Amino acid sequence: MPAPILVIAADDDWPTDRVVTELTERGRQVFRMDTADFPQRLSMATRIDRAQGWAGELVTEWRAVDLSRVGAVYYRAPGAFQLPDGMSGPERHFAAAQARAGLGGVLSALTCRWVNHPAAMARAEYKPVQLAAARDAGLTIPPTLITNRPDAVHDFAVQTPDGLICKPIASPVLVEDGQLKTVYTERLTAGDLADLRGLDTTAHLFQAWIEKAHEIRLTIVGSRLFAAAVHAGSYAAHIDWRSDYGSLSYTTAAVPDDVAAAIRRMMEQLGLRYGAADFVVTPTGEWVFLEVNPCGQWDWIQGATGLPIAQAIADDLEGVDP
Repeated sequence: MPAPILVIAADDDWPTDRVVTELTERGRQVFRMDTADFPQRLSMATRIDRAQGWAGELVTEWRAVDLSRVGAVYYRAPGAFQLPDGMSGPERHFAAAQARAGLGGVLSALTCRWVNHPAAMARAEYKPVQLAAARDAGLTIPPTLITNRPDAVHDFAVQTPDGLICKPIASPVLVEDGQLKTVYTERLTAGDLADLRGLDTTAHLFQAWIEKAHEIRLTIVGSRLFAAAVHAGSYAAHIDWRSDYGSLSYTTAAVPDDVAAAIRRMMEQLGLRYGAADFVVTPTGEWVFLEVNPCGQWDWIQGATGLPIAQAIADDLEGVDP
């Protein structure tokens, strides 16, 4: 009997639903869990000794899985632990840390195929790490400055005659005044460079502006590459296509051989089997790497282009390499 596949994701993550459906239609046993279910709707009893590695069960009201039999794990943005009511603030903080180290530690110790392992994802989410790995792998990257010093920005601007952009180094999402807001990439003007007050309060990322013919969302699954050209239909989308999804159109694209080889080297260096990478394609056809998201969205690209990404993820979890 094939080994079960463990899926760790938020209960309401519908792209994960597609992967689970694909696996179950193939007859695979899938145990889906959300870390938000622990400890109230998910229990764990595992042990390790000199005779064997971590073994035991994860159990919900409806099903159980033997961890020693798990053949692969699909890990995608699960929720925060939901602890029992009535705990004090310090108790909740302590209990969450214990849950993270206990449940998270046991799961992280599983020596099976991961798409992706959370430790690799955590490291790869650092943009400086991504850019270094991309450069080492042979990809073209934009000149980039990370600083909190205005004088460094001014010096960098002199060296980049096509202009600068500024974008978040970490998650672009924040909550302000009770509203969810997103910080988009911004192309800097002379007025912006003349007034850099507040720059010294934290780290900022600046890059040389790269002239665009269009952009590419490249979804990487194992050795397979799925490229979608993203065509902006507005000025805002031309600067940052995430700011105006309604203006976008998509076509499939071929990946140049040198870019394909380099992106695979980068993924291997980062320890990732899945990634959603963004590139600028210049008017001369050069591909310039911007970033890779180890937990990036893919479902809307599949819907817009027909690229079989869910099937590829299921293949990779099964160890199939077409």
